[in-house]
Amino acid sequence: MPALTSMRQGEHPTDEQEAFAPFRPRRGRSVALVSAVLSVVVFVAIALFLPGPADGGNWQIGDRLFFAALGVAMALLLWRYASIQATPTREVLTVRNLFTTRVVSWRSIVDVRFAGGDPWVSLELEDTDVLALMAIQKADGAFARAEARRLVALVQALGPSATSPGVTLD
Repeated sequence: MPALTSMRQGEHPTDEQEAFAPFRPRRGRSVALVSAVLSVVVFVAIALFLPGPADGGNWQIGDRLFFAALGVAMALLLWRYASIQATPTREVLTVRNLFTTRVVSWRSIVDVRFAGGDPWVSLELEDTDVLALMAIQKADGAFARAEARRLVALVQALGPSATSPGVTLD
């Protein structure tokens, strides 16, 4: 692969920049971000419009704060989902899933699976562990298949050998 060069405004990315671009879901990310904003708006609106003692209701300030905090908590969880990604470098693949982040070397990946009813790519590691790579999701259709092929190419180029690891794609 050619050397990575910095881009100037108006230039196109090099093949290496495209090969090592982070893997990110498209549909799941956009749905999560929109849902995060909506959860804050809806729960803060509920908190503001609950009838308090002055309006003949029983809702206290603590109840209102709880509803607002619930919306913010939901938004934080959805933001975390939207931040799912896998970042490749020449040495390692950093996989950030919903609750965990794991760094794996290319040499430890022995199988890449993305077939059947799998919702996302799975990596079989040399220690027999299976790592979900939620950044490439079946819901993204053709884009996900192309990203899975790009991942396989990186594993083949940087992994245990120049030959293909076990690969199961659609």
